[in-house]
Amino acid sequence: MLRILIVLALAILLLPPAPPSKPAAIRPADLLVRAQPLALSSADPALRRAGALTYLGGWSLESDNPGFGGISSMLVGEGGQVLALSDSGILMGFHMGAGEPRRRPFIAPLPIRPQDRDRPWWQWDSESLTHDPATDRYWVGFEMLQAICRYSPGFARVEACRTWPEIVAWPETGSIESLARLPDGRFLAIGEMGMTSDGRHEVLLFSGDPAEKSTPDPVHLRYAPPQGFRPTDAVALDARHLLVLNRRLTMKDLFTATVAIVDLPERLEPGALLRARTLALLAPPLLADNFEGLAVTREGGRPVVWIVSDDNHEFFQRTLLLKFALPGYS
Repeated sequence: MLRILIVLALAILLLPPAPPSKPAAIRPADLLVRAQPLALSSADPALRRAGALTYLGGWSLESDNPGFGGISSMLVGEGGQVLALSDSGILMGFHMGAGEPRRRPFIAPLPIRPQDRDRPWWQWDSESLTHDPATDRYWVGFEMLQAICRYSPGFARVEACRTWPEIVAWPETGSIESLARLPDGRFLAIGEMGMTSDGRHEVLLFSGDPAEKSTPDPVHLRYAPPQGFRPTDAVALDARHLLVLNRRLTMKDLFTATVAIVDLPERLEPGALLRARTLALLAPPLLADNFEGLAVTREGGRPVVWIVSDDNHEFFQRTLLLKFALPGYS
């Protein structure tokens, strides 16, 4: 019975947020994050493999700041500098690596344009995040607003926002969960519940900045996740490979996840099918939770995969940050 109640509670949490009252405002502040190291498997504390991935470490993260948690997307920089974004428009910066952090840990709300200040707080459902290291600009996908916004370096201000009719056609609660910038400057947006007529997830390929009015209409592609899973985040590993994080909720295992890879064709033609190959399954007895955020860094020339869970600010969930090596890719 307890498991049934938990599944029902988690399912309700994935519905649109109810707007009866506004939460306490989160103001810019220093952030103290406590990290508890975790074994990959509860059955075998020495286990270091999850499918094709090699476990480098994992932590359960906590903070006394009420705004911490609810993480839906993240970026990880050199030396383990984490920039996380919650599904209520809150940025969190902290360090998870050896050596000194590059900046003080912080928490702060996303900047808002003057014309958007009267929007209700619950519409700022920020679910996806990507970055251009050359210009240091950021793009955020908002699920309820069904818009993509671009931010200046350091998230100092909003530079542009655009709402696309192709995204408006997706369900508000299953919209821009995944937004990835390819190395050549194109962008991919994957609909969590935006489906094609053949049951695939709809993918939009933008030839340029999706926040700009001058960007042409996107090319429609399709994504085939591992069976039973839905995409929650994506990041370009390189010009020819896309990593996708996928989530599933079942009565048996509650939340489970897969890290999958897509081989991108040299030319992405309209209607092309992006088929996922599972690299790792995160299900009991391995660490498992509501994994929503995915990032890639490089250490010693090898790719490193980071994933983070959204605790929905609930006592029965955790903010888990996991780190894996991805052998076989340079």
